[in-house]
Amino acid sequence: MALVTTGNSEFDRDTAVVRRAPGVYDAHLSAGWTIAQAVNGGYLLALAGRALGDALPHPDPFSVTAHYLTASVPGPAVIRTEVIRTGRTMSTGTATLVQFTEDGTETERLRVLAAYGDLDALPDDVRTSAKPPAIPPREHCPGTDSAPGGRASVPGGTSFAERIAVRLDPATAGWAVGAPSGKGEMRGWFGLADGREPDPLSLLLTVDAMPPTAFELGLSGWVPTVELTAHVRRRPAPGSLRVAVTTRNLAGGFLEADAEVWDSTDHLVAQSRQLARVRLTG
Repeated sequence: MALVTTGNSEFDRDTAVVRRAPGVYDAHLSAGWTIAQAVNGGYLLALAGRALGDALPHPDPFSVTAHYLTASVPGPAVIRTEVIRTGRTMSTGTATLVQFTEDGTETERLRVLAAYGDLDALPDDVRTSAKPPAIPPREHCPGTDSAPGGRASVPGGTSFAERIAVRLDPATAGWAVGAPSGKGEMRGWFGLADGREPDPLSLLLTVDAMPPTAFELGLSGWVPTVELTAHVRRRPAPGSLRVAVTTRNLAGGFLEADAEVWDSTDHLVAQSRQLARVRLTG
């Protein structure tokens, strides 16, 4: 058996996996990354990404698509990977994350299809019309712990919120004081609470770590992810990240959330789109 991790931060410890056999990894889903007793989808994506990074010959996630089949709970899990194709510059694999009930019944929680490569080998040429989000300086942005009631006021609980450092653009923080804007937008500064610097693996968490855009639409409660696709575009520079998430359409109890993640040097380092369910009550 071999322990697969990259450091000793809380994120690294909680996304560590143990290679039991080729393509089979033991994991423990930490209760510290839960929202309303369910494990956060970005944390699960990073955990599966850790196993895939060990199973595939290329080091970095390029495109990772996950379908969330059932709600994961804190405790033991098994991740099974399969190498689908390997090439000179990219490799493709799948991962499934399963948990077991007390009677030994296996339940699949997550299924992932991912393409990996080497971000350091990509050309420097950038041609883009994308611009970093206009967010006030950190000192002018409230943290979720500054809302009335502190982090306990964040719908869904506090465990996950205690592990991230989020400071919200005041224009998208009205929900925290009972005055949502009615716009499907969420912007802010993001980092891990223990100061760990961002890397390609932690970006898989970042794209699903902001408060849901549904809060600014005047909705509350858990917003479970159905499907999430993340694209890692560049290795992030050290420092705080800026994250902007936008929802343009909520229909039939589902919404899409498009996220962009920018690093401290104004480079777009990750993008994502997810489909999520919402509770249609105010």
